[in-house]
Amino acid sequence: MNWRLGSFLLCLGYAGSVWASGLVAVIDSSQIDPCAAIANKTWVSPQDARACFSSFPVVPDIKANIVDVLNKSLAFHTSVNYQRQAPIPFEDIHEDVHADLARVSSQDHSSDFDLHVDLVQALKRLVDGHCFYMNLCYDSLYTTYLPIPLVLLTDELDVQHVHIAPEAFKVSSGEFGEELDFWQDALPEDLRGKLELLSGAEVLSIDGDAPFVAVNGSAVQTGRMQAFGTRQNMFFASYGRTESGWVYYFGDFAAQSLPLRDLVTLTLQMQNGSDVAFANLPYRSRLSSAVEPWTNASTFWANNCLATNSTNGVNLYAQPNIIVESGERQQQPFTNPALARSTRRKHHKNELVDASLALNIELPSEMAPSSPLKGSSGVSQFYMLNATVTDTPTGVLMLGSFSASSFDDLQSSLLIGLQNLKEKGAEQLIVDVAQTWTGYICIAHWLHRIIAGPKDTTIPQAGLQTQTRASPLAQLIVKNIASGADPENLLLYNPLNWEYANNTPFPGTENWLQPPVKKTVNGVEDTFSQRLGDECQPFEMDPPAEPLFDAKKVVIISNGRCASSCSLFSITMAKGEGATTVVVGGKDDIPQQYCGVVGGQSIRFPNIDTEIKTAGLKNHTLAPPDFITNSLHGITWRLGFGIDDPRSRRVKWQDHPADVNFPLTADIVNKPTAIWEEIAKTLL
Repeated sequence: MNWRLGSFLLCLGYAGSVWASGLVAVIDSSQIDPCAAIANKTWVSPQDARACFSSFPVVPDIKANIVDVLNKSLAFHTSVNYQRQAPIPFEDIHEDVHADLARVSSQDHSSDFDLHVDLVQALKRLVDGHCFYMNLCYDSLYTTYLPIPLVLLTDELDVQHVHIAPEAFKVSSGEFGEELDFWQDALPEDLRGKLELLSGAEVLSIDGDAPFVAVNGSAVQTGRMQAFGTRQNMFFASYGRTESGWVYYFGDFAAQSLPLRDLVTLTLQMQNGSDVAFANLPYRSRLSSAVEPWTNASTFWANNCLATNSTNGVNLYAQPNIIVESGERQQQPFTNPALARSTRRKHHKNELVDASLALNIELPSEMAPSSPLKGSSGVSQFYMLNATVTDTPTGVLMLGSFSASSFDDLQSSLLIGLQNLKEKGAEQLIVDVAQTWTGYICIAHWLHRIIAGPKDTTIPQAGLQTQTRASPLAQLIVKNIASGADPENLLLYNPLNWEYANNTPFPGTENWLQPPVKKTVNGVEDTFSQRLGDECQPFEMDPPAEPLFDAKKVVIISNGRCASSCSLFSITMAKGEGATTVVVGGKDDIPQQYCGVVGGQSIRFPNIDTEIKTAGLKNHTLAPPDFITNSLHGITWRLGFGIDDPRSRRVKWQDHPADVNFPLTADIVNKPTAIWEEIAKTLL
């Protein structure tokens, strides 16, 4: 028996979600096992990683399981029918995901990895980073890199060109260490060992075509963010902030979550302006530090590809809650809220997982802002711009996420930091939300409220009214909860968590999905809940009695990759308060949206599965089975009503054009302080 057939038999050896421990793959030593060949190597070629991934055959029961989970979970996703044909400016979104899953189900695939890529792309065509499918057997197990991240720069004649980032060699040499020698040796003879000379070079062609052929091709495939311009921007390098520090994102050209590319061919105009260079540069794949070690195909599959204790949900009244809440690859369980419940308001989150982001790459210290002010903590950092930059004192809030390890600490940090800027004389404010998504919905409400002050746009709620989808199974969940299935108020669907549109609480017995609101969306009959009102006020911390800033003197900047809770904050500040929105570095002939994707609330499969199991409905024919594989799946569970045309159009499908598309030049690109100063001089 050869190794491939042995692995196939191992795949068949499961019983439910528990795999038979006695069945071991039989390896034929005369055959090469591609997973053994790369076992636990930190760096490999994409071809070798792909050979391992592609060595596993399609197991019909596993394929059917994944498709069944996705189809039935998508009944809770609010936008399925909107995404059949989205309105302008999102008209390139036209995915019938259930039809696509039917195609996947009936189609033959050469390997389990080929099937996986097909499933991932099907959900990416929804162009919604909240509604995703991943399998940690493959996604981000390796990140596939080039040492030359790209940027889009504007020259002195206001003409845009694609360049290798000026900081490329500095970042790559600091991050990749000795592996950089591989790329040094791979350069053509006249450039061998001179990778540093490529930094800043203009890119004349990528794989024989004009650079934006590659940019646009990536924008079509990448999904994740609604606006085409934002998906273009994701091709390029950018900066951001995490709890641990300033980070550098390589972008979709130079960092990919699957090992699908082997080589890129570039034509470059070197910085001296006289030489044209040609380079064939190979991609390299680096193993994630979170991977479970393996020795061969069988142990690779057993250790990395099967469901874990946080893949699926639980019955909260039968065992400890082990639903994953973190977006990290290594999922961690959290304790049963029934064991530590309180009367405090629940803090709902938006969840968005982007497999392409490597968060451990540091922004070089000389490019990162220095001397943060009082209130700075983790994702929230505060600065005052140099008084020589602008006549009016200007403060800066860099907010890398609307989530943090502590809701209370983040809430306090934002208030203290903004009050301190005010005390230091700041009269205008830049809020940088570059690469900011996910996080607490009530932090978005809180930040809006403390900036803008008490007024009819912030009280009784500083956010948007929302609505869930009322699928038949969702209606049964609420019916059972209203009849007593959730006495401790642990479930998302519990009426005690929500309020009527007039901002008065539901009683605990309210069957709030009855009667369902019927709508026709793109010619398809659909059902939704009634409107849901405030979920955040009164805040657990007292907000100021006066506005901290004149909202019309607030500038919100990003590269468009502001999603989820970040979008909720930006939309209400821009459309409700008149704040200025700026996208930095977008292509000048493409409309730029300041929101990447909007989520009223997004959740993951374990959350939905827990609702179903705890409500006693897991055996219902409409209920999805447990995942067999180490899979992640997310949906948009609630959507907000828009400020423009709030009666008929959801905020997700409304236009959010940035007021300004701010050009990036070689001297300021990916240097936050330099960007803030240029914006302050130009716009404030």
